[in-house]
Amino acid sequence: QVQLVESGGDSVQAGGSLRLSCVISGNPRSRNCMGWFRQAPGKEREGVAIVPTTTTTIFYADSVKGRFTVSQDKAKNTMYLQIDSLKPEDTAMYYCAAKGGTCAGRYLRDDQWFPDWGQGTQVTVSS
Repeated sequence: QVQLVESGGDSVQAGGSLRLSCVISGNPRSRNCMGWFRQAPGKEREGVAIVPTTTTTIFYADSVKGRFTVSQDKAKNTMYLQIDSLKPEDTAMYYCAAKGGTCAGRYLRDDQWFPDWGQGTQVTVSS
């Protein structure tokens, strides 16, 4: 088990940028797979990015490719989500999550296996 805390969400106008942070504590070495997810009003939660912690490969949802970028600062146990060219449809609560075991792009659509979740940070984009 680990603890996750997200921050960086804000209310911005379309076309702007945000950088979200996820700080990981506890026993992060037991979690080799991280993820960013979001849930918009009236919609189901969806995967944004799946992040294997031991490789440079990142699996992005098609809807965010080219605009969203994940990075890590392992010394600070922090994962970032840089969001550029924000659109109103990006409005959602954004969560980070962690799991052990396998880590692959299919978990964008199968988040039930992530046992550890943060409280979320709200991103609101106005037109």
